[in-house]
Amino acid sequence: MKRTDYISWDEYFMGIAMLAAMRSKDPNTQVGACIVSGENIIISTGYNGMPKGCSDDEFPWGREGSDAKYPYVVHAELNAILNANGRDLRNSRLYVALFPCNECAKAIIQSGIREVYYLSDKYADTMGTLASKRMLDAAGVKYQRLRPKMSTITLDFTPAEEK
Repeated sequence: MKRTDYISWDEYFMGIAMLAAMRSKDPNTQVGACIVSGENIIISTGYNGMPKGCSDDEFPWGREGSDAKYPYVVHAELNAILNANGRDLRNSRLYVALFPCNECAKAIIQSGIREVYYLSDKYADTMGTLASKRMLDAAGVKYQRLRPKMSTITLDFTPAEEK
Protein backbone atom coordinates (compact mmCIF):
# COMPACT_ATOMS: atom_id res chain seq x y z
CA MET A 1 0.00 0.00 0.00
CA LYS A 2 1.17 3.52 -0.72
CA ARG A 3 1.85 6.07 1.99
CA THR A 4 -1.13 8.14 3.06
CA ASP A 5 0.69 10.82 5.07
CA TYR A 6 2.23 12.65 2.09
CA ILE A 7 1.80 16.41 1.68
CA SER A 8 -0.53 18.03 -0.84
CA TRP A 9 0.70 20.00 -3.86
CA ASP A 10 -0.27 23.25 -2.10
CA GLU A 11 1.66 22.27 1.04
CA TYR A 12 4.64 21.24 -1.08
CA PHE A 13 4.82 24.52 -3.01
CA MET A 14 4.22 26.64 0.11
CA GLY A 15 6.97 24.61 1.78
CA ILE A 16 9.32 25.52 -1.09
CA ALA A 17 8.36 29.19 -0.59
CA MET A 18 9.06 28.91 3.15
CA LEU A 19 12.39 27.20 2.48
CA ALA A 20 13.30 30.04 0.07
CA ALA A 21 12.43 32.53 2.84
CA MET A 22 15.18 31.00 4.95
CA ARG A 23 17.69 32.50 2.46
CA SER A 24 16.63 36.04 3.41
CA LYS A 25 19.16 38.05 5.44
CA ASP A 26 16.43 40.41 6.69
CA PRO A 27 16.59 40.42 10.50
CA ASN A 28 12.87 41.15 10.88
CA THR A 29 10.87 39.63 8.04
CA GLN A 30 11.71 36.62 5.91
CA VAL A 31 9.41 36.04 2.95
CA GLY A 32 9.72 33.44 0.21
CA ALA A 33 7.81 32.87 -3.02
CA CYS A 34 7.40 29.99 -5.45
CA ILE A 35 5.88 30.24 -8.95
CA VAL A 36 4.31 27.06 -10.33
CA SER A 37 2.95 26.10 -13.75
CA GLY A 38 -0.47 24.58 -14.37
CA GLU A 39 1.32 21.22 -14.64
CA ASN A 40 2.69 21.57 -11.06
CA ILE A 41 6.22 22.31 -12.23
CA ILE A 42 8.22 24.89 -10.29
CA ILE A 43 9.12 27.76 -12.62
CA SER A 44 10.94 30.02 -10.17
CA THR A 45 11.55 30.93 -6.53
CA GLY A 46 12.56 34.09 -4.74
CA TYR A 47 12.99 35.68 -1.34
CA ASN A 48 13.23 39.21 0.03
CA GLY A 49 16.75 40.53 -0.25
CA MET A 50 19.10 42.99 -1.88
CA PRO A 51 19.43 43.13 -5.68
CA LYS A 52 22.27 41.22 -7.33
CA GLY A 53 25.52 43.09 -6.94
CA CYS A 54 24.36 44.97 -3.83
CA SER A 55 26.15 43.53 -0.81
CA ASP A 56 23.99 42.34 2.08
CA ASP A 57 26.73 43.76 4.32
CA GLU A 58 26.87 47.23 2.78
CA PHE A 59 23.18 48.11 2.47
CA PRO A 60 20.95 48.88 5.47
CA TRP A 61 18.57 46.44 7.17
CA GLY A 62 16.96 48.94 9.56
CA ARG A 63 13.29 49.81 9.60
CA GLU A 64 13.44 53.58 10.09
CA GLY A 65 15.23 56.71 8.92
CA SER A 66 18.34 56.74 6.75
CA ASP A 67 19.07 53.16 7.83
CA ALA A 68 15.79 51.86 6.34
CA LYS A 69 15.88 48.82 4.06
CA TYR A 70 12.70 49.67 2.15
CA PRO A 71 14.18 51.61 -0.79
CA TYR A 72 16.62 48.76 -1.46
CA VAL A 73 15.04 45.36 -0.76
CA VAL A 74 13.49 43.34 -3.59
CA HIS A 75 10.38 41.53 -2.36
CA ALA A 76 10.10 37.75 -2.70
CA GLU A 77 7.34 37.89 -5.32
CA LEU A 78 9.20 40.30 -7.60
CA ASN A 79 12.41 38.32 -7.09
CA ALA A 80 10.63 35.12 -8.18
CA ILE A 81 9.21 36.88 -11.24
CA LEU A 82 12.63 38.27 -12.17
CA ASN A 83 14.34 34.93 -11.46
CA ALA A 84 12.06 33.30 -14.04
CA ASN A 85 14.35 34.95 -16.63
CA GLY A 86 11.60 35.71 -19.12
CA ARG A 87 9.86 32.33 -18.94
CA ASP A 88 6.14 32.44 -19.62
CA LEU A 89 4.29 32.95 -16.33
CA ARG A 90 0.82 33.22 -17.86
CA ASN A 91 -1.74 31.14 -15.98
CA SER A 92 0.77 30.18 -13.28
CA ARG A 93 0.27 30.16 -9.51
CA LEU A 94 2.28 32.04 -6.89
CA TYR A 95 2.79 30.69 -3.37
CA VAL A 96 4.01 33.31 -0.90
CA ALA A 97 4.29 33.59 2.88
CA LEU A 98 2.85 37.12 3.11
CA PHE A 99 0.06 38.71 1.07
CA PRO A 100 1.66 40.74 -1.77
CA CYS A 101 2.13 44.49 -1.45
CA ASN A 102 0.72 46.86 -4.08
CA GLU A 103 4.03 47.03 -5.99
CA CYS A 104 4.30 43.24 -6.18
CA ALA A 105 0.61 43.02 -7.15
CA LYS A 106 1.41 45.12 -10.24
CA ALA A 107 4.22 42.74 -11.22
CA ILE A 108 2.01 39.70 -10.56
CA ILE A 109 -0.72 41.09 -12.81
CA GLN A 110 1.69 42.16 -15.57
CA SER A 111 3.46 38.78 -15.59
CA GLY A 112 0.23 36.84 -16.13
CA ILE A 113 0.14 34.96 -12.82
CA ARG A 114 -3.52 33.97 -12.30
CA GLU A 115 -3.62 32.70 -8.70
CA VAL A 116 -1.94 33.70 -5.44
CA TYR A 117 -1.82 31.48 -2.35
CA TYR A 118 -0.56 33.10 0.85
CA LEU A 119 -0.19 32.20 4.53
CA SER A 120 -0.39 35.56 6.30
CA ASP A 121 -2.33 38.75 5.66
CA LYS A 122 -1.00 40.66 8.65
CA TYR A 123 -1.11 44.00 6.79
CA ALA A 124 -4.70 43.47 5.57
CA ASP A 125 -5.91 46.90 6.67
CA THR A 126 -3.07 48.95 5.18
CA MET A 127 -3.51 51.14 2.11
CA GLY A 128 -0.96 49.07 0.18
CA THR A 129 -2.73 45.76 0.79
CA LEU A 130 -6.14 47.26 0.07
CA ALA A 131 -4.74 48.60 -3.22
CA SER A 132 -3.27 45.15 -3.97
CA LYS A 133 -6.61 43.45 -3.51
CA ARG A 134 -8.39 46.07 -5.60
CA MET A 135 -5.94 45.63 -8.48
CA LEU A 136 -5.89 41.82 -8.26
CA ASP A 137 -9.70 41.75 -8.23
CA ALA A 138 -9.91 44.11 -11.21
CA ALA A 139 -7.40 42.01 -13.17
CA GLY A 140 -9.14 38.73 -12.33
CA VAL A 141 -6.25 37.31 -10.31
CA LYS A 142 -7.61 34.93 -7.70
CA TYR A 143 -6.10 34.92 -4.23
CA GLN A 144 -6.68 32.61 -1.33
CA ARG A 145 -5.29 32.13 2.13
CA LEU A 146 -3.75 28.68 2.37
CA ARG A 147 -4.47 26.79 5.56
CA PRO A 148 -2.23 23.71 5.52
CA LYS A 149 -3.23 20.64 7.52
CA MET A 150 0.15 20.70 9.24
CA SER A 151 1.89 23.56 11.00
CA THR A 152 5.48 22.41 10.48
CA ILE A 153 7.60 20.29 8.17
CA THR A 154 10.96 19.01 9.39
CA LEU A 155 13.84 18.46 7.00
CA ASP A 156 16.43 15.91 8.07
CA PHE A 157 19.76 16.12 6.24
CA THR A 158 21.24 13.08 8.00
CA PRO A 159 22.32 10.51 5.38
CA ALA A 160 20.34 7.25 5.52
CA GLU A 161 23.47 5.26 6.39
CA GLU A 162 24.00 7.42 9.50
CA LYS A 163 20.54 6.85 10.93
